[in-house]
Amino acid sequence: MNIVDLSQKGSRAFLNWSGGKDAAFALFQIRKTEGISVERLLTTVGEKTKRVAMHAVREELVKAQAVSIGIPLDILYLPENPDMETYEQRMLLKMKGYRDQGLTTSVFGDINLQDLRRYRENQLEKVGMEALFPLWDNQPGIQAKNFIEAGFKAIVVSVNAALMDESYVGADFDRAFLDRLPLGVDPCGENGEFHTFVYDGPLFNFPIAFTPGEKVFWEYPSGPSNPESNYSLWQIEIR
Repeated sequence: MNIVDLSQKGSRAFLNWSGGKDAAFALFQIRKTEGISVERLLTTVGEKTKRVAMHAVREELVKAQAVSIGIPLDILYLPENPDMETYEQRMLLKMKGYRDQGLTTSVFGDINLQDLRRYRENQLEKVGMEALFPLWDNQPGIQAKNFIEAGFKAIVVSVNAALMDESYVGADFDRAFLDRLPLGVDPCGENGEFHTFVYDGPLFNFPIAFTPGEKVFWEYPSGPSNPESNYSLWQIEIR
């Protein structure tokens, strides 16, 4: 499978950056593609918590990632548990700003969620931009192993408590982690089973220093990044 549609070569792009493995691996793959320039990273962060949604990673850590990678980071602040209207209004306003700067393409780390892809494409179409999915249709199990073999280092910062117990949070994302995943859990956490923070690898000029802290149990109401109600997570505090 080609990494990108050839019609998108020559694009100036921004990449949707969560700080996790799929975003990092998408950037890694895009950098192998001639003619696509990723000029900005975009992260959504809670206005009050100053953390990446669901990952619960502090904004200073994703800022450190961007410095190490060498691509400017933009932060879009969102209210806690925003409704879809608020989320879409703020996101579309940001997209229009990028478009006015000459950026034409938005890069995502999604793998195989067709409904989510269609939603992203439809939203970008409203502002005359294209979506790019460099990891699309790759088998999650193979992609997870390729990520590890490429030399990336990541820690699991959040897990769905209904599917995984607290022993998984704080673990390294490595072969041992993959080997002990519960039956039915996607190896890349594509359905929100778990989230990661990447702290070293081929994209980075220096590793990101952090200290793991306590594990915390949280319960979240529904929202645009979490359509389920009574969604509970185990998360680890990293500083």
